[in-house]
This record gives sequence, C-alpha cells and structure tokens, in this order.
Amino acid sequence: MAKIKRSSSRWLRWAVGEISKLRDAFSSLGWRIVGTTYAKPYRLDSSRVDYAKARALYENIDDAYKLGAGFAKPVINTTVGFMGVPRFRSEDEDAQAVLDDFFGANVSRMQQTHRNALRDGDCFVWVTREETEDKALYPEAKTRLVYNIIPPEQVVQIIRHPLTRSVQEYVLKSEHIWEDEKGNRRRAVITQRISRERRLIQVDGDIPPDIQPGEERNPWGFIPIVHFRNEGDETEEFGRSDLEAIEPFLKAYHDVLLSGIQGARLHNTPRLKLKLKDVARFLANNFGITDPKKFIEEGGTINLDGHELLIFLDEEDAEFIEVQSAIGSTEPLLKLLFYCIVDTSETPEFAFGVHTPSSLSSVKEQMPILVRRIARKREHFTEAWQKLARIVLAMTAQAEGRKFSTYATTLEWDEVDPRDEKDVAETLERIVNALVNALQNALISQDAAVQFLSQYIETMNDFLSDDPEIPGERERIIKTKILMARLEDGELTETEQKLIDQALGNAGE
Repeated sequence: MAKIKRSSSRWLRWAVGEISKLRDAFSSLGWRIVGTTYAKPYRLDSSRVDYAKARALYENIDDAYKLGAGFAKPVINTTVGFMGVPRFRSEDEDAQAVLDDFFGANVSRMQQTHRNALRDGDCFVWVTREETEDKALYPEAKTRLVYNIIPPEQVVQIIRHPLTRSVQEYVLKSEHIWEDEKGNRRRAVITQRISRERRLIQVDGDIPPDIQPGEERNPWGFIPIVHFRNEGDETEEFGRSDLEAIEPFLKAYHDVLLSGIQGARLHNTPRLKLKLKDVARFLANNFGITDPKKFIEEGGTINLDGHELLIFLDEEDAEFIEVQSAIGSTEPLLKLLFYCIVDTSETPEFAFGVHTPSSLSSVKEQMPILVRRIARKREHFTEAWQKLARIVLAMTAQAEGRKFSTYATTLEWDEVDPRDEKDVAETLERIVNALVNALQNALISQDAAVQFLSQYIETMNDFLSDDPEIPGERERIIKTKILMARLEDGELTETEQKLIDQALGNAGE
C-alpha cells in the first residue's frame, strides 16, 4: 500500500526507476559478486504499516480520503463480525475450566484483537499476572491473569535467533507524560526488554510514580507475548493491513467524487445569456443607466432582482445556460471503482449497504466468497490463539502449583452458513425424504442413515453409544416409540370409556 506501507528502499527505487516487480537483483545495496553472477543475501523485510494512516482510513478522518474511506470500516468489520471468536477445547477438565474462565472474561478483547490485526496488520497480546488493585470489584481472587493489547507502535524491535528465527526478545518503547503534585509537566520514555530470562526496564527522563527501573527475573521461562500477524509471509517481519490493497481505490474514489461535486456546484448554477443588438439601449430601457459607455468601461454590475420583465428589441433574446448533470459522467467511473474495492477486498456488496435488487449478484451468490475468506482468516490466526492458550495454562500451572495433563487445545468456531432458515429447512426435508426412500428400498441401513443425518442435526447422538451415561440414538428412538405408544393407548382407553358411558346412558333411558 503506497500510502500505508513504508519501505526503506523507496529512495533507491526512485533512483533506478520502475523495473520488474518480482526481480530486484540490482535494486538493493546488499548484492555481492560471486564469480560472474550476482547474489543478494537474504534479509527479513522489516517494513511496517503506517498504523496512524490505517486507523485514519478506518475511522474516515483523513481529509484526503473523506469521500472514499467510508468503505474501509465495512471491509474490516464484516470480516471480524463473521469470524467471531474461537472456543478452546482441552482434554483435561481442569485446563478446560481455566480456559473457559479466562477467555470467557475477555471476549471483547479477543474480538478487538481480530479487528486490530486486520486493520493495522499487527496486534500484540501480552498476558500478565497481576495483583488485584480493585479488590472490592474482584473479591474472588488476589491475583488474576490480565489480557493486555500492546499498541503495535510500542514494539520497536523483535530480536530473533539468526538461524531458527525464533523470537528471543521483544523491545517495547513508550512515552509517558504526567503532572506532578505541583503541576509541573513531566515526561519519560520507558523502554522494556522482555526475554525468556529477564525483564529490563529503562527510563529516559523523569521517573514516573510506581515505576522501578532495573532488571527482574522472568519467572515463567517463556515470553508471554503473542504476535497476531495478518497476511504476509515468512519473508516479512510484520503483517499487512487489509486496507493496503484497496487504498489506491479509496483515494481514486475520493478524487473522482470530489471532482464531480465541485463540478456540480460550479456548473449547475444557471448563467444568463443575452443576445443584444443595441447594448446601450438595453441598459437604458431596463436598468436606467444613462451613460452606458462609461458604465461598460468602468466594469459596472447589474442586479436582476426585481426585474421580472425585460424589454428587448426585435431579434434580441435571452436564455439560461445550465448543465444538466455534472455527476452523470462520473457515475460509470465511480461504479467501476466500487467494484474494484469489492473484488480486491473480497467483501460482498451487501456489506456496504447496497440495495440487493440493484446489485450484480444476489446475497446467496456472494456469501460463498465471504465464507472462504472467513475460513482462511480463522486458519491464519489458529496458531496464535493456540499459543495464547498454552501461555494461559502454563502461567496458571506455575503460579497456583497445578498440573495439567496437556496444554494442547483445539479451536471451535461458529459455523458461517451461507443459507438462510428456509434453505436449511428445504435441504433437511430433501435429505430426510431421500433417506426414507433408501431405507424402504433396502439401499441403506438405519445405522448409516442416522449417522448421515447427524451431520445436519447437531442434537443427534451416535446410533450406538459406548458411554453408559449418554444413550445412543437407537435407544432414544426406542424410548420415544414406547412413549408414543403409551400415549396412543391412553387416548384409545379414554375413547372406549366415553363410548361405554354413552351406551349405558342410552340403556337407562
């Protein structure tokens, strides 16, 4: 993204000009000569997203994009909304309880993590165990795990192992400004270096209250920070914003629409056209100007207010010049730019509030594209979420002296079904009818039919269950048939009793 992504070699590209986008053997100072060939040593791309620009586009507060950046928020929010947040599943019951408590209390922060990662390209989550400051609000625990989201600007460097590329240390830098008791303005730049062995705090400037510079041992033995990196690949240190690809189209949309609006303001004002044979006589007859020559030479002005009637000579006339539509010519270009934004962002049209009948495709046709995008994003963040779950379990085990059989977890996501309720009901009806026909014609067993149908009905159990506490679907079916039979017998008995009473009553008469 030209306006969002920064590159350390931009000046060099300007110097050498535009060449192949995929071949840049001579566009870096890092090349060396080996024999008669040129070789360039590998170096991780450390360019980063302009986070302030990305947020300005998302919030639509950048004046240079005002008329086009309104598309940015739906692109991000639609993906975040359909993604939801994962549920963690562990084979250890105690570990499951810990995961439910921690992540259940931080659902909003989990969703914010997705939003920040998609918008900014990077989101850093730091889990800390802190003493409860507001004990009146948290009487159930003296200490608790805290889900902290670090602004990506604060992470100034990620130090990696030169061979394995594993993270060895995070370097965080932030500015703190406050006023002391006397009202004096204080300022400090705080640098933190966090590794597996230590946490080093350095202060440049005034020392803030409750901050103790120095080095302390890391009690965990691991770095409790997880980097949620959006898109990108192994050659890049930091992630990419989902707004990068559509930024040029947002700018073009703004420029085209602004030009059309300015043109409409300029040209839609009617202009009076006068066709005159004798200008002096026209001015004298209609505006009482006795010296037309002097009036014209001095550049005088006339006011048409109150002159609903104008007097003309033969062959003289007046008319208004008016442009019918200045925006009409820009409409096809705006439409093209809109669909460029839709296609590039992989966001359905209806997410931008488009009226479905005027859309080129229906919601049903657009949903599969969104479903595939959501699935890809979920898989992309799976490893980061699982690492975060391991950190939570490891910190809990060490701090509370607990033991879990495993730290491994699996993620469960809410299904994104592109069908509506009517489509789901119709699909289920067709499947049931097909299975009934297959059973009646001895083409499938009841066990296979129930097993296949359970894929569409979540409340169904396995046909045969090995767990004595959880009945299989066969036992549940038999139990239901027995209950229905009893109800039918009860209704039959009640009907017979009424007939007997009626017969006895007639005999008594």
